[in-house]
Amino acid sequence: MSGSSIKHTLTLDPSTPKPPTRDHASHPESLPEAKKTNVHPKGSSGNENASLFFVGTATTILEWEGIRLMTDPNFLHAGDHVHLGPGVTGTRLTNPAIDLHQVPRIDAVLLSHYHADHFDAQVEASLRRDLPIITTPHAKEHLHDHKAGSDKFTDVYDLAFFETMLLNIKPSSPSPAAGTAPAIKVTGMPGKHVPDGMLSIANDLLGAVPPTNGWMLELGHRDTADLAAFTCGYRIYISGDTLMVDDLAEIPRRYAGHNIDLMLIHLGGTTIPSPKLPLLMVTMDAAQGVQLMSLINPDVTIPVHYDDYDVFLSPLEDFKKAVSSAGWEDKVVYLDRADQYRFTVKS
Repeated sequence: MSGSSIKHTLTLDPSTPKPPTRDHASHPESLPEAKKTNVHPKGSSGNENASLFFVGTATTILEWEGIRLMTDPNFLHAGDHVHLGPGVTGTRLTNPAIDLHQVPRIDAVLLSHYHADHFDAQVEASLRRDLPIITTPHAKEHLHDHKAGSDKFTDVYDLAFFETMLLNIKPSSPSPAAGTAPAIKVTGMPGKHVPDGMLSIANDLLGAVPPTNGWMLELGHRDTADLAAFTCGYRIYISGDTLMVDDLAEIPRRYAGHNIDLMLIHLGGTTIPSPKLPLLMVTMDAAQGVQLMSLINPDVTIPVHYDDYDVFLSPLEDFKKAVSSAGWEDKVVYLDRADQYRFTVKS
């Protein structure tokens, strides 16, 4: 957990005005004003200092201490198609809150897995090649190892389950606590697109559905004199595209006694090979989503990845009904595209 060794270290400088794409088109300096701003279901603390902006699908933009992390960038529009595996395609039903050229400076990308509904062809062609990407070993092979010349992404960091990297943030102003500086710990969390058992074994051999990660983000402050000393001020678990598999039980064991403030849960009940022939579910439906809430026990849950493609067969309304049946309405915040959630990272 917090005492795990650091596999990679990266320093992010919010004063460096690098656009997210490699063209020379101008990008805005900030995100657009949110359509709706949400706070904790039990009310505002009055001192929120971080935010999460929902773009669509599993694409969000986290802002804290002047830096921006973007998750699973997908900027396709309604009617666009994606390839999801051998003989499997999906059609987007919605538009993103903003287009890629409207995205301001991004300091790093968290990519849960190499799948076109999480990293579309336009994104892959457009992102600047030195943009830091934190992802799975499988995705690193595709983005770095197997590319050459100007196509290669040069700053890709791979994390297996429970491996950790540290994002040091160059502070724009003095830290409230002397001798400390803001930082984010990123730890790979387990996830599987296919159920445990023979299907999982077969997929490991065939590689039909790519391996996927979840993430644990710990926003906090490191001791500038002791780089191993870190104090977490807010903890976010991102499920990634996973089913309710046995490996997830290791998460509450490792984080026992440590509050998980927010969970971003990938829902939708994605089915393959097609909505007309739903043979296999590869992301959580409403029932599994509530099971994960019970397992992880986060303070707040925000569902994402729930209605953007025609392969999603478990609508958000099903999850709302399941949450209501469990009596957990005060533990969930629902975001539409272009909404944001504001929260407080303790110093």
